[in-house]
Amino acid sequence: MIQATDLKKALYSMRDKMAEERDYLCELDRHLGDGDHGVTMDIGWKAVAQALDDLDAETDISVICKQVAMAFLNAVGSSVGPLYATGFLQAGKPFKGKTALTSEDVATFWIAFAEGIEARGGAKIGDKTMVDTLAPMAAYLREREGGFDSEGALAAAKKGMESTKTLQANVGRSSRLGERSIGTIDPGAASAFLLFKAFCDSVQPREKV
Repeated sequence: MIQATDLKKALYSMRDKMAEERDYLCELDRHLGDGDHGVTMDIGWKAVAQALDDLDAETDISVICKQVAMAFLNAVGSSVGPLYATGFLQAGKPFKGKTALTSEDVATFWIAFAEGIEARGGAKIGDKTMVDTLAPMAAYLREREGGFDSEGALAAAKKGMESTKTLQANVGRSSRLGERSIGTIDPGAASAFLLFKAFCDSVQPREKV
């Protein structure tokens, strides 16, 4: 069982991961965009952490997710802001009034997160976006019975992320590069994987309890 305090701890871990990988994400983005994706994600997740600092007594999962969504949206002006905000709003929606997540709930959480981002952004698998990481992860969790399996979900997400290296961008600023976008992992796909991995690493000792 993952308590609200465990979820908050995982979100802080995601903040730390974005700070740690900021330069790597910017380097990826220099090949495909304006080179600031790492900075953007770092700013957004620092805002999330500040919001969490004010939610010390809050245990409602849906309220925590809503505050995370609003903090990220208010801090990040680029297209990634509304996408992550929608993801967290959708992820938290089924858990109004709940203070803990079962293993099955965690799977539901991440499926809803991925579906929210896909619906908001309109990108599909193969477009060279974060959807290439999140959609395979969600598909794995939908097909699997028995709750959340971080190892399998991470493998699906990693395979999807790595696939973006051979893809040509079809949406967003990088699509202007045409064939020149081939050969670099999409920074949005990379940050989505790193965030999901940070979450899994944080909750893994508890997911099967």
